[in-house]
Amino acid sequence: MGHAIHLSTPLIAISLLVDLALGDPSDLPHPVRIIGVAIEYGERALHTGRSSTDLLSGAFLTLGVVAGSAAAVWWIIWPLDSIHPVVGALAAVVFAWTTIAVRGLGDAARAVEAALARDDEAAARQAMPALVGRDPESLDRAGMIRATVESVAENSSDGVIAPLLFLFLAGPVGGIAYKAINTLDSMIGYRDDRYSYFGRFAARVDDAVNWIPARLSAICIGIGAQIVLGRGRQSWQVWRADAHKHLSPNAGSPEAAMAGALGIQLGGDAVYSSQIEHRATLGIQEHAPAVSDIQNARAILMVATLAAFLALTLLRAAIALLS
Repeated sequence: MGHAIHLSTPLIAISLLVDLALGDPSDLPHPVRIIGVAIEYGERALHTGRSSTDLLSGAFLTLGVVAGSAAAVWWIIWPLDSIHPVVGALAAVVFAWTTIAVRGLGDAARAVEAALARDDEAAARQAMPALVGRDPESLDRAGMIRATVESVAENSSDGVIAPLLFLFLAGPVGGIAYKAINTLDSMIGYRDDRYSYFGRFAARVDDAVNWIPARLSAICIGIGAQIVLGRGRQSWQVWRADAHKHLSPNAGSPEAAMAGALGIQLGGDAVYSSQIEHRATLGIQEHAPAVSDIQNARAILMVATLAAFLALTLLRAAIALLS
């Protein structure tokens, strides 16, 4: 089987620890950037503006990018495994590390938190694009706090728990395939005139592969809420009550769970490229958003990551015992 499609639990743990220690060094090539270049090239070559053609060509691009990304990882790790299993394992750990973004997510949130803590809202707005796609100039102080917390919550699934799940399921090949799907959705999975047809298949695939991770993330956020703030019950209650209100079938789960954990409201109208996107609010406003909410969200993220890793480890062990 080799390290390309199966990564042992200790090696996944090492990959997670490497990410916690190093994050994503900007001076090293990252698979997601390469995947992004491939998507841009494919879009230029395949997008026509004709709905029926774009629906098919968008699906072709999605399948090609995902399959190509997975195959590339396979063909890099497989011959290294043939040289020596340790060499293959090292390569697999490196690829697995690139799929996890807990350090980068935490650092980006911390940058906004630090700027707001010293009342430097201009610096906070400069730090926002690393976290969210909305227009930072449209956000007041409370809006920046809510947007940061929302990003930590949503990306706890997309950037941390979903990649961990796919690493457990199918090693680095599975992890990179997931990142390809997620990158496709972030680049072409929109409902606007340009991507409504071209990105539809990518968006639906992303919805499907994130269904379980999003709900696992909500559960783990609830565990984190209980350990960090003693608010696990409130987190799960808001998740169950409000997650369905979100436009996304998945993003609402971790965001609602985080809203309940912190006792603030998330969601509401957001401005993207000068266009207002109307969203439902999630949670109950028990207090005004505060900088400490970002700190607590980061702490909950760390506990949720550990909870997810332990849950997946136990599930793998149980399956091994029963098989």
